[in-house]
Amino acid sequence: MTIQDFNEKSTEQAEQDLFQCCGSKKWTKEMMQHFPFKSEKHLVAYATNIWYAACNEKDWRESFTQHPKIGDVKSLTKKFASTSHLAGKEQEGLAAASVEAIQQLAKANKDYEEKNGFIFIVCATGKSAEEMLRLLQDRLNNTTEEEVRIAMGEQAKITIIRFKKLMPEADWSAFGGSQLTSHVLDTSLGRPGKGLTIKMQEFKNDEWQTVSQGVTNADGRLADLLAPGRRLEHENYKMIFDTGAYFQQNNVEGFYPEVEIQFTVMDNKHYHVPLLINPFGFSTYRGS
Repeated sequence: MTIQDFNEKSTEQAEQDLFQCCGSKKWTKEMMQHFPFKSEKHLVAYATNIWYAACNEKDWRESFTQHPKIGDVKSLTKKFASTSHLAGKEQEGLAAASVEAIQQLAKANKDYEEKNGFIFIVCATGKSAEEMLRLLQDRLNNTTEEEVRIAMGEQAKITIIRFKKLMPEADWSAFGGSQLTSHVLDTSLGRPGKGLTIKMQEFKNDEWQTVSQGVTNADGRLADLLAPGRRLEHENYKMIFDTGAYFQQNNVEGFYPEVEIQFTVMDNKHYHVPLLINPFGFSTYRGS
């Protein structure tokens, strides 16, 4: 299906499809004000602007209820059968997971829901069970306010992925990925910094607020801090690297419990903030 094919649907069917992509009634209603869409670029721009500017916590929480729990594979064909054709591969990283890992995911997700009042939301595409479990356990340490902001950002990523699944023949070439990325290299070992947690924060209401969080993959990369299509305001931001936990999990005594890097977004270009670390030093630079 192309976007032109989508535009030929009835308003009722188009509205139903959009709701399955996001799960918020207000977001869907606002999106339908622009139907039919001129292009993929306009579709993503409207989706992003409405999600971040017109919707609020009530709308974000509503969308969270439309997701199966991470690790609860059976729920994909039960409660959420209406979105299974879109969500079916979003948890494919669980396919190679052990029974123990799935049990740990289920327990951590239960703890998360009891603490925050909504289930753990993560854009699971491309993530292994190990990565998801680590991320879930890390995010259990956040406040509920932080988790609402992080989860709504994850939902924005999921919405774009579901657009692509809904319209696989559309032209998505203009949406390469996150505006902000990172790569961690452990210079003491000469290898990627795998499994290192990174938080991204912005300064709002006179305080630094966490708006995104991820874990570096086996190559030491974190490539999806932001949803495709989202562009940061031209302001100061902060990335916090949990180097203390990283060295501890590698049985190394490190000097820096965290590395905090502030940087300024000056335009809409891609920003790559790498980190070179060893137990007693670190460096960074503006990457490409």
